[in-house]
Parts: sequence; structure tokens; C-alpha cells
Amino acid sequence: MMKKTILLVALVISTGYLFAQKKTTTSATVSFDATTPKDALPKATNNTVIGSINTTTGDVAFEASVKNFAFSNPKIQDHFNGDKWFNSDKYPVFSYSGTIEKVAKVKFTKDGTYSVTVNGTMKIRDVSKSEKVKGTITVVGGKIKIAADFEIDLPDYGITSTQIDSGKVAKEPKVSVTAEF
Repeated sequence: MMKKTILLVALVISTGYLFAQKKTTTSATVSFDATTPKDALPKATNNTVIGSINTTTGDVAFEASVKNFAFSNPKIQDHFNGDKWFNSDKYPVFSYSGTIEKVAKVKFTKDGTYSVTVNGTMKIRDVSKSEKVKGTITVVGGKIKIAADFEIDLPDYGITSTQIDSGKVAKEPKVSVTAEF
């Protein structure tokens, strides 16, 4: 009986330690800004992005439902979800997963701000592409905040349209990611 009790306590403690390393959120935000001098409307935000970070390994991952991006103009939203763009019926999510370079330099248990680089893979539609993203991790009172701004090349992911060709939509839109764990 004593051995079983010790084994159970050890299992509970180690499980708690493992869960403490991986933090998740279901309310990360991804903003998409494809504005150009010709058109200021192609901006959208998705506030229901799933994210995770492992403070030991440096693994990070985000997944966003394409249909949850909200545009102020319904016509642009239709284009965004349409066949030539993100084709949300066929490819309902896009994702990014990678690893923070030199994660040991980030002190997740101490307040501070850390510049980081994440090497990973972006998957949009059926295309996976290596993407290196620079960002910031801020630790305040035990909470971890992540922020990153980068651009994606839409044609690299098979996204082309007359709106891009005519300059009404940026070929390389700005993407911003924020999350709190």
C-alpha cells in the first residue's frame, strides 16, 4: 500500500510539472492587413486563435479558423473565404508551428522582455512553407505575452487574384499575432 501511495504521489507531482511547461490559450489574436494606397479596407482580425507554448522546449503553435476573420466589408470577407483566396470551405484552418531559437535565454519565471526568433512552418491552404518569425516575449507576474509582426507572400501559398494584381490588395500582407498564456 505504501509503495502504491508513493507511486501515485510521484505521478501527480510529475504530471503537474509537465503541464506547467506547456501553456495554452484559445483567445490569441491574429490580425491580417492587406491594405494598399488604393484600398484601406482589406483588414481583418480573428480573436479566437488557439495557441500553445512549451517553456522548456520552446515549441510554439497557433491555429486559426479562416472563417473567424472579421472584415468590416462583407464583400472582402467573401473574397477572403472564397476559392481563389483562403478557400475556407476546403481549408478551414491555417497554422504555424515552430521552435524558439535559444529558448534558454528566455526566463519564463522572471519578469522581463525578450526578443526571440522562431523557426517554423506556416500552413495555408494545402501549402506548407518554412517561415522565420521575429517576435517579443514579455513575462509579467507569471503571465507570458507573445507578440509578432511579419509578412506572408500570398502567391507562395497559391493565393492570387485580380485584386492583388491591380494593387487593391497587398501581395505581402502584414500579419500580427498576440497571445497571453
